[in-house]
Amino acid sequence: MPLPDSWTNLPLPNLLALQARLQWIKQARPAQLTPSRTGWRIWIALAGRGWGKTRCGAEDLAHHALWHPGARLAVIAPTVADARDTCCEGASGLLQVIPEPCIAAWRRSHGVLRLVNGSSIKCFSAEQPERLRGPQHHRIWCDELGAWERPETFDQALFGLRLGVEPQMIVTTTPRPTELLRGLLAREGRDVIVTRGHTRENAANLAPGIVAALEERYAGTRLARQELAAEMLDDAAGALWNEALLDCIVTQLPRMRRTIVAVDPALQAGADSDETGIVAAGLGEDGLFYLLADRSGAYAADLWAARAAQLAAEWRADVIRIEVNAGGGLLTRIVQHYAPQTRCEPVHAVHGKWDRALPVAALYEQKRVRHYGAFPALRQQMLRFAPDMIARHSPDRVDALVWAIAGLLQVQTPTSPAIRGLI
Repeated sequence: MPLPDSWTNLPLPNLLALQARLQWIKQARPAQLTPSRTGWRIWIALAGRGWGKTRCGAEDLAHHALWHPGARLAVIAPTVADARDTCCEGASGLLQVIPEPCIAAWRRSHGVLRLVNGSSIKCFSAEQPERLRGPQHHRIWCDELGAWERPETFDQALFGLRLGVEPQMIVTTTPRPTELLRGLLAREGRDVIVTRGHTRENAANLAPGIVAALEERYAGTRLARQELAAEMLDDAAGALWNEALLDCIVTQLPRMRRTIVAVDPALQAGADSDETGIVAAGLGEDGLFYLLADRSGAYAADLWAARAAQLAAEWRADVIRIEVNAGGGLLTRIVQHYAPQTRCEPVHAVHGKWDRALPVAALYEQKRVRHYGAFPALRQQMLRFAPDMIARHSPDRVDALVWAIAGLLQVQTPTSPAIRGLI
């Protein structure tokens, strides 16, 4: 892009930063540009998956860092890996939008990006609010705020947002019915500006046909309304399931094509421990998913493993899926001891409980799930399954249900990498 002659005498880092900013202004949609209006403290880009929120946040933070020498900035994401891998090193992250000659150092292990003009950008995890008690910042980028499981992190960030003449915060997120996000949206028009967007607005920059495929697959579901259209859903408790969705009890079963027992182990045993989720689910020859049994409870490790093995034998399960984030391979070996004839599949929770549950809840909305019984304890947990509840209590029965049906869903309709990346 040609520049006025008077600008060509700028130092090289400044010149490159200016060129990068002008290029972004030229290619960005107006909604992706930082609001020009003054007097706001928080700008929320509330948009669907793939809308371009990461690029939006990275460009804003990069511009401020490049044109305010010595600025102190922060990136806060659900985990430190999200901040580093997506917000900094991702395809639309800070290292992509800041010209390389403007970067003095990227200390990956510390999550610190330093620029040649003395500005620095530090990565933080929303899981560790205490890390934000001391630092002060001129500007903060909060990514996927709706997925933060500890809302007090936001409070600590605001306490430290006190440097410069007009310290501001950028929030990029898909909506979640959390108290924190609802409270911020209620301040729209005062010190909060909200930009809303649908995934399809960025279709030109996504894989060909991906938006149409997503809209077709999740048509009419909460998942599409929330994750694509960026609607903040209005049900009071914010729960994924309601009574109408759980009106799916049957008294007869078709022949099962595949059956899975899923286990979500408690982290510790004892009177005050969480329950271990143990459920069986099957994929019927009619193409529907069936919840077959719930044997969850507060058990010692050997007892829950024996219960899972017994359940697998009763329903002739093809596999026992076990979440192993906390116990590793030891958990698989324990179960295999009690169920030597059944394959044990360890699974790792990469995404949060809410995100894992969304595709399963979509199946209920599409009336593709049936319950072979009432399962009152599991039903009550499903009716309370909301972001704020998840932050306070581990919904182990729901977790096990999600692992079971997700495994069956992979068998029925293998999902393309592009769709997995968005949903």
